[in-house]
Amino acid sequence: MFVSDKWKDYELLDCTDGERLERWGRYILVRPDPQVIWNYPKSDPRWDRADGVYTRKNGGGSWTVNRMPESWCVSYGDMTFRLRPMGFKHTGLFPEQAPNWDWARSLISGRINETGERPRILNLFAYTGAATVACAKGGAEVVQVDASKGMTQAAKENLALSGLGDAPCRFIVDDCKKFCEREIRRQRKYEGIIMDPPSYGRGPGGELWTLEKSIQGIVELAVSLLSDRPLFFLINSYTTGLSPMVMKYILSRTLPEGLRTRCGYEVGETCLKVTNNGLMLPSGASVRASFTY
Repeated sequence: MFVSDKWKDYELLDCTDGERLERWGRYILVRPDPQVIWNYPKSDPRWDRADGVYTRKNGGGSWTVNRMPESWCVSYGDMTFRLRPMGFKHTGLFPEQAPNWDWARSLISGRINETGERPRILNLFAYTGAATVACAKGGAEVVQVDASKGMTQAAKENLALSGLGDAPCRFIVDDCKKFCEREIRRQRKYEGIIMDPPSYGRGPGGELWTLEKSIQGIVELAVSLLSDRPLFFLINSYTTGLSPMVMKYILSRTLPEGLRTRCGYEVGETCLKVTNNGLMLPSGASVRASFTY
């Protein structure tokens, strides 16, 4: 279990009846969460005075209460991110990923202290670039890939907000599978790979794909991009039916034999602690693979 418990600008206040009550900086939001299948009384008075409430309806949804600004910033340690409430309930940041940011950053810093060399990190399905910011803060050279121009622009802004406008980071707007295939032909290599693929998506030809059917292929491509002395491989998933042990199995069978013997795994759910009761809300799953020499 990877618990995100170092935030000051984010707090999961309560969760019940399919919804989360959250604090993002000074603003209180209510958003749906399919994991919250229990129904207990809403004792926190902030349920009734939220600045933003996202409501599901007829297969879609909207912000039925919206007293939020168009955007605002929150910080995690020395990193700063701009939030923008979106039409599909998201804010542009997944706070449960913070332990993975810390983990990757620590490994990068350790490698630089050991060798003096800047590791190269590939961040696939990078969204608004929080992991890119964390890796750049650790001292890495980062290549991030996402198919959305809007999310890529947000990632550039987050990098600048965090004081890293001059960091060695490249932002690629492309299909991740096609990008990996080109990098293999170019014989490019990376010391670390992060991937956070969506549960559902469209391929380059518009074909519908699901993560369960596609994950092995994208992992195989990404593993081919690992250097001879890699640091880590991180897979995140929000697909409910895809357990972290399944992802570990796929990764462990895909790694070349020489790396399997050097690889250690941490496998579990990413969780947010609920302030009102101290319990943990599962919010995804991660497989962390790190390599020793």
